[in-house]
Amino acid sequence: MNVLAFNGSARRKNWNTVTMLEHALEGARESGAETELINLYQLDFKGCSSCFACKRLDRKKTGVCAFKDDLQPILEKVREAHAIILGTPVYFGSETATTRAFLERLQFPYLNYKDYNNSHFPRHMPTGLMYTMNVTEEQQTVLGYESVFERTRNYLARIFGSCELVIANNTTQYTDYDKFEAAYEKNEKARYREAFFASDCQRAREMGARLVCGESA
Repeated sequence: MNVLAFNGSARRKNWNTVTMLEHALEGARESGAETELINLYQLDFKGCSSCFACKRLDRKKTGVCAFKDDLQPILEKVREAHAIILGTPVYFGSETATTRAFLERLQFPYLNYKDYNNSHFPRHMPTGLMYTMNVTEEQQTVLGYESVFERTRNYLARIFGSCELVIANNTTQYTDYDKFEAAYEKNEKARYREAFFASDCQRAREMGARLVCGESA
């Protein structure tokens, strides 16, 4: 069993998204999987170029992106993986731009233009999707984030077979809130993190284990 995790945050060490991904992979390893964490911001790649090579009738392989860059060998790893987990912070109400570019390249080759209900991905592969964000759960609802999250979750489920969602609200953005603009007082943020972030990480860990064991949330 091989589980790949993708960090869609520019912050690669000790911050919210990567910390939750590491907990998810720990849960996967505890269930017997081999794991790998891939930081998308370390790769040189772009989103889909709309060349439609993956939709040509005379294509040599189905479900393969023809664009050659740092993402090409990563997409080959996905084809061999048993489960994947994607983590991203929320920027301007959606995934990071790098995450969106990855999602385009990851999913579009497997989208079956003849039959949208049947993916070109050759088998069922469980996937996990994690969002971290500065806003509270109440603000998330007011801003309409749920529709964005569900759209992405639904596409992953359609392409690969299933997708589980984990959300962490009101995460810490700065190491020193005295130096940056913020609508939150630093001690308020610290108290919230102390009370809730460990449980967010535990939910990520449990998700990682479920993906390996074939269980649904």
